[in-house]
Amino acid sequence: MDSILVFPAGMTAACRYAKEELEKAGIRVVDHPTPEVTHLLLDVPSFGTDGLLRQGGAAGALLERLPPNITVVGGNLTHPALEGYQTLDLLRDPGYLAANAGITAECALQVAAPLMTAAFSDSPALVIGWGRIGKCLARLLKSIGTEVTVAARKEPDRAMLTALGYRAVDTAHLEDALPGCRLIFNTAPEMLLRREQLALCRHCIKIDLASQLGMEGDDVIWARGLPGKYAPESSGHLIAQTLLKAIREEGK
Repeated sequence: MDSILVFPAGMTAACRYAKEELEKAGIRVVDHPTPEVTHLLLDVPSFGTDGLLRQGGAAGALLERLPPNITVVGGNLTHPALEGYQTLDLLRDPGYLAANAGITAECALQVAAPLMTAAFSDSPALVIGWGRIGKCLARLLKSIGTEVTVAARKEPDRAMLTALGYRAVDTAHLEDALPGCRLIFNTAPEMLLRREQLALCRHCIKIDLASQLGMEGDDVIWARGLPGKYAPESSGHLIAQTLLKAIREEGK
């Protein structure tokens, strides 16, 4: 890995921790563009809704200062400025996504805890969605004694949920799970619970973890990007370890 030289251009705490982890692993890191740079490390995700880099500035202006044969590392790397560049999109890497879901689940409990008046073991929870985050969150809640109901669209998933010891409900019948609920975590990126439905559990803590809101209401907490906010060190280590794995595989 002696030929690898990384320029971490991201400005988030996670990117700074990733830099430290790469250096511990023996990867050379520079704090400014040089002709020898082989990998450009951006924040994850890398771009804002305005098309500019999350750390500020245009991608083209940054790339002009670097060699044309670099590998760009980041998240959601579909920007036109990256056309023709080799990329490592962490938000398409199965290993990164699975580990990041686990971190997100832990962070979601950190968001909920300060708002709670009862212990998790006394706060029945509804987890909407049986994807990566939903699986990690349901397991974590169950492990600390929470009574967990999981809403899943597919019948085979609901059957498996029952076998695993969860209460299962169809996402088309979420009202069945709302009475008595104290916590709702949504992971599905579509509107599934309207304001009038959520009136069935006025005193619920409602946390939406999806990329698009799935619950409607003034008291819904839209909690996005939790690993970078609540666990930037773990997030940075995951970024670095995923990059190191890719570098090792390239060298085989």
